[in-house]
Amino acid sequence: MSNQITNNIMMIRPVAFYMNEQTAVNNYYQKNEEGVSLEDIQNQALRQFDDFVDKLREEGVNVTVFDDTTDPATPDSIFPNNWISFHQDGVIRLYPMYAENRRLERREDIIESLRSTFKVEEVVSFTNWEEKAAYLEGTGSLLLDRQNKIAYAAISERTMPNVLEDFCDEAGYDAVTFHALQSVDGKRLPIYHTNVMMCLGEEFAVVCLDSIDDLEERENLVEALEETDKEIIEISEVQKEQFAGNMLQLLGNDDKRLVVMSSAAFNSLTEEQKVQLSKHGKLVHSDIHTIEKLGGGSARCMMAEIFNPLK
Repeated sequence: MSNQITNNIMMIRPVAFYMNEQTAVNNYYQKNEEGVSLEDIQNQALRQFDDFVDKLREEGVNVTVFDDTTDPATPDSIFPNNWISFHQDGVIRLYPMYAENRRLERREDIIESLRSTFKVEEVVSFTNWEEKAAYLEGTGSLLLDRQNKIAYAAISERTMPNVLEDFCDEAGYDAVTFHALQSVDGKRLPIYHTNVMMCLGEEFAVVCLDSIDDLEERENLVEALEETDKEIIEISEVQKEQFAGNMLQLLGNDDKRLVVMSSAAFNSLTEEQKVQLSKHGKLVHSDIHTIEKLGGGSARCMMAEIFNPLK
C-alpha cells in the first residue's frame, strides 16, 4: 500500500517570471498586471516564492529547490508538478505539455541531481504524445489516490482521455473522469487543470462539485470518494476562483499533517471549512498573489511531491 502524502517536495525558484501568453489561451485564471515592469513582477514573485519555501521549511517539510534557467525562457517553470511526478516504487514519470514553451521546463539535470538523494529505478516518458497534440499535465491533470490506485481527472485540452488511458495502463491506475467547467464571459468552459477544483488528501477531498454540470458525473465522483472513505469538503465556485481547490496535504516535523494553500485560498474559506480541514492537519498558508494572478496557478501547482525512497 503506497503512502498518499510525503515530507519531500521539489520547487523551482523563478528567475524570469511573467505571464505566459501560450498558456493564457485556456487558463482563464491568468490576468495581466498593467503598468508593472517585468523586473518588478519577477522581484515580487521571487519574494513570494522564498517566503513560501521558508514557511514550509519552518514546518519541517524537506524542500529541494532548483533555480530556473534564463535560457531557455520558461515563465511557468515555477509550476513543476505539470511535467514530472514521483512514485514510491522509484519511478519518475514525464508528461506531455500543451504549451510549447512549457516543454522546455523538463530538465535532465534536475533528474540527475535528484538521483544523488532519491532512488530512481526508471524514468517513464509520455512526452511522445505531444507529436499527436495530446496532453496530460502531470499532477495538475491527475489527482492520484496512490493508496487505492485511482486517478481522478477533469477532461480538458490539457487532460486528454487517450493519454490518461496510456498512463493508467502503464502505472496500474483506474480513472475516474468528469468535466469541470467555469463561467467565462457567459459561457461554461473547461477548467484547465483538475487540481484547481479539487484536492485529494489521505482521508479527505476538497472539491468544487458545482463546477461539474453533468449530475451523473458528479454522482460518480462523490461515490468514488465515499467508497474510499474520503471526507468530502465542498467549496463553492467563488472559493475555487480564489484557488481554494489548489491545496496539498504534506508531512511536517514528526510526521505532523499539514494542509498547505495560498493566503487567498485560506481567506476564502468559511470558519466551518477551516474546522473541517484542521482535522486533517495544521493549515499553512502563504501570500503568493503575484504568482496566482499572472501564472494562473497557486500553492499546490508550485510543489512537486517526491515519493521516491531516499537512498
